[in-house]
Amino acid sequence: MAQGEKEIVVVSAASAVRDRGTVVISGLASDAHTWNLVYLQLLIEELGYDVVNLGPCVPDDVLVDECRRIDPVLLVIGSVNGHGCTDGLRVVARLRACPELAATPMVIGGKLTVSDENVERHARALAEAGFDAVFPDQSSDPADFTAFIASLPAGSLSDASLSAASLPATSLPAAPLPAAPLPALSAGRPE
Repeated sequence: MAQGEKEIVVVSAASAVRDRGTVVISGLASDAHTWNLVYLQLLIEELGYDVVNLGPCVPDDVLVDECRRIDPVLLVIGSVNGHGCTDGLRVVARLRACPELAATPMVIGGKLTVSDENVERHARALAEAGFDAVFPDQSSDPADFTAFIASLPAGSLSDASLSAASLPATSLPAAPLPAAPLPALSAGRPE
């Protein structure tokens, strides 16, 4: 480079934030649905995070082993088939029993039961079992998900690139929704 010339380095916004860590997205052992996981992956990647999508029908042992290997900043579990509570209670106990994963933020959302009855009771049971947040599709608000992400410790996900308008309405306890309604991840294909 000649004297007086300046070097220009171009860095894309997505590559600039990839150092925030890796998010693992997974379905549960009994859930064969994929579109919800792909939607979550695209959303989180669009926000600039590395994502490992383990896909549907992930056996508990595989989920535990992959989370131990990857050491994610966040684990996101999606459920569409209505067995999220049953499978979630079992798998969170396995995940939390691993010392390496004991402090990893973990969330579950979507259709947690086959019925819309007692959803809040099931959500409470999942939280008490070890999930940091539970987002049933019956009570959704992207602002609550944003608040959860913002509450993660430094070195985890940053809320700088998150906005309520960019998050799926899958899971969150009721609160005023500042943006237009978003597609629920477990209710049907996003439009």
